[in-house]
Amino acid sequence: MVDTSFSLLQTTPQYMFLILILILWELVWKGIALWKAAKESQKYWFIAILILNTVGILPILYIFLFKKGRKGI
Repeated sequence: MVDTSFSLLQTTPQYMFLILILILWELVWKGIALWKAAKESQKYWFIAILILNTVGILPILYIFLFKKGRKGI
């Protein structure tokens, strides 16, 4: 028996395009957040962002809500 979800991804270019967009989205946000966490010597955030793949959600939260030195929260 063939896994239909895997064969669907192989035969449909739209799904491959969507996956490529999600990968690029994750890489951009993860790169920015990792750079900021390393710059601020926040090793626990760096490790969490590096290991967890959350389609950009964790890096975005870190950048805009939890970054050290942020005023207002």
